[in-house]
Amino acid sequence: MEAAGLGLTRIIVSAVLGGVLGLFIYLYTTLFLQPRRLQSKLRRQGIRGPPPSFLFGNIAEMKKIQLHAHSTAAKDHDSIAHDWPFTLFSYIHQWRNQYGPIFTYSTGNVQLLCITDPEMVKYISLCTSLSLGRPSFASKDRRPLFGEGILSSNGSVWAYQKKIIAPELYMDKGMVNSMVDSTTIVLRTWENSVDNEEGVADIRVDEDLRRVSADIISRACFGSSYSQGKDIFLKLRTLQKIMSKGFSYTGVPGWRHLPNKNNREIWRLEKEINMMILKVVNERIGAQHGEKDLLQMILEAAKSSSSHNGKPSMDINSDKFIVDNCKNIYFAGNETTAVTASWALVLLATHPDWQARARAEVLEICKGRLPDADMLRRMKTLAMVIQETLRLYPVVAFVARETFQDMKFRDLSVPRNSVIWIPHYYKNNL
Repeated sequence: MEAAGLGLTRIIVSAVLGGVLGLFIYLYTTLFLQPRRLQSKLRRQGIRGPPPSFLFGNIAEMKKIQLHAHSTAAKDHDSIAHDWPFTLFSYIHQWRNQYGPIFTYSTGNVQLLCITDPEMVKYISLCTSLSLGRPSFASKDRRPLFGEGILSSNGSVWAYQKKIIAPELYMDKGMVNSMVDSTTIVLRTWENSVDNEEGVADIRVDEDLRRVSADIISRACFGSSYSQGKDIFLKLRTLQKIMSKGFSYTGVPGWRHLPNKNNREIWRLEKEINMMILKVVNERIGAQHGEKDLLQMILEAAKSSSSHNGKPSMDINSDKFIVDNCKNIYFAGNETTAVTASWALVLLATHPDWQARARAEVLEICKGRLPDADMLRRMKTLAMVIQETLRLYPVVAFVARETFQDMKFRDLSVPRNSVIWIPHYYKNNL
């Protein structure tokens, strides 16, 4: 009996030691060996960058540079400057001057290949290979927001989801009518506020634009269930705000798994949002609606992917497919629209000449009528205003791509599993 017990103890100790050794090898490979190999391959091509620290990479140095830039920018409050990237992402500007237009830095154990050379940015932007996709680390860190929907998936799964969803996002008569109806309500609210305050009123335009954008996308996505959709989007907005607090620690190993206050709130909201979306879905299935909105298209796609062999999404849980893409539609259609509209109004307010030109065009084309899809297509000046707004204030700060195999862009050889990081400011100012 004693010998058997001793043998069992040895087996348990050996298993524990084997597990500890395996964990050590995994952590050493993931946190140290792989990043160093990537750095070495890039260094042989003359690409340098700031030396990273263990676990946190260059996060501390990034925060230090940003703090200095913010303190300098805070001295000038009177003018609107369009060089916001040099304040918000001042470390990019500093390292670009120090190491050249292509350099490396890291957040946590994620090694980033930052590319600001205009010609190289243009060349990579034209690449359509499925071997170049969205970074896996970002998909994991932002999973509560995007899941495995169209904004975070890659390869054939992404192609299939795009085929299903993209056609529904083209402008049609029904969507334009929803836009006009929702916007008219907000404009009347503004007029009433001004009238009640004797000609002058304080209005939170950005918040109102978020509400009207949420109302439009809720109608487009959820149809007759749009009021429930607005509640879902409100919680998604709250989730986005909470997750933005931990943006600096993106890529730090294990950070998203720590049971701190921020992460617990994220997990709670994610669970509530998923349940709310599935409730709407189950009500739609039970009622057997004949609506042709985005939700119905996603439901039909989920049903199709689980019943037809050979579909790339057939291994994806249908409930997860529906929930994730409803979340993605919120960020693709609501947040981006509201932010761009807010900046467009700011720019028009600071450029009265362009404001007058845009207003004259609208009056000439609409002739006192509410706009329709055809009228919108004829508004060239307004389109120029929107395009310039997107150039100066893009809805995302960076374009991030990961190489799923060794790739070559002109004379630059990018190793497998490298994360290419392109600041949108340089992409938009080619």
